Amino acid sequence: MKIMKQIASRISIYSADAFGICSALYELGGLCVMHDASGCNSTYNTHDEPRWYDFDSMVYISGLSEMEAIMGDDQKFIDDIVYTAKELSPNFIAMAGTPIPTMIGTDFKAIANIIEKETNIPTFGFDTTGMHSYVSGAYKAFEALAKRFLKRNDKESRGEKKESIDKESREVKNTIIKVNILGATPLDFSINKSVEAMVDLLKENNFEVISTWAMGSSLEYIKNAGDADVNLVVSYSGMGAAKYMYEKFNIPYVVGTPFGKDFAKKIVKDLKEVVITKENKISYINRKIDKNPQITIVGESIMSESLAYAISTEKNKTVNVISTLETDKNLLLEGDKLKIYEDDIEKELKNSKIIIADP
Repeated sequence: MKIMKQIASRISIYSADAFGICSALYELGGLCVMHDASGCNSTYNTHDEPRWYDFDSMVYISGLSEMEAIMGDDQKFIDDIVYTAKELSPNFIAMAGTPIPTMIGTDFKAIANIIEKETNIPTFGFDTTGMHSYVSGAYKAFEALAKRFLKRNDKESRGEKKESIDKESREVKNTIIKVNILGATPLDFSINKSVEAMVDLLKENNFEVISTWAMGSSLEYIKNAGDADVNLVVSYSGMGAAKYMYEKFNIPYVVGTPFGKDFAKKIVKDLKEVVITKENKISYINRKIDKNPQITIVGESIMSESLAYAISTEKNKTVNVISTLETDKNLLLEGDKLKIYEDDIEKELKNSKIIIADP
């Protein structure tokens, strides 16, 4: 019954988790290999990756054959990656799973260990299945980057930084604050200058953007993310990295996408506040709730909740959210729903007056 619920007949399906891996890592100089049949790479390149038309990335398909799927010939997969890595010298290697290796039980972590020993190149094996959305794949990729490449900050320099901030007002008006933007891929933000607009917003308010995960930043910038004072999480794909940096380096985070002038100002204020309090904050948490809203927003949780907040405050409209992608339920407000399957989404939308959704 659950398998039948996963079938979509009217709503276009979201990009898969394996593609989310490739999208998150696209600009970082790594070798990304989807373990799947030949031809599936073009689906990612032509449908989900607008950057492909501007610059190349080392995104490959393993070309898994029917016989290899039946017999489980992992050695060929390993040899092909090792050979290619030695030819191209990537910054890292990432393998993403799809339905076929899921069915035959491919152990990507074990294969990653073998490849890393043979190449001396950092290697990731992601157990994606192709049955989840791009959000879960990008989440895993960003979290893995943080755990593998970020270094602990110098304690003394961070202590001096905190002391200088504490002497200022609670809003930290006269201090440059270092920030990372987490969770930016074209699958959510396209290449329409929206990420650049977020960077400009922060720079205009005395922030220094250390890195943007992962549009417009190289791996070298990503590696310096541990030097930040705060993180801004603009989509759920950035939450894993944000949680890791908070636990490991005590870097607090603010959750929200800066839609509209008023909400952008609130996010800026929250970022400055949490630098002092060290308490993580969801910027849209105090939005007014209504059981019979005028508008329903359908999409990724953080972006949808942020847009709902902006509309409700600037236009005085009542809004609710249906998150159709993987997320933490505590990122949704009371009354908002997490609905992954088409049948469930259809039931929720029956009484909606105005719908805002990903086209």
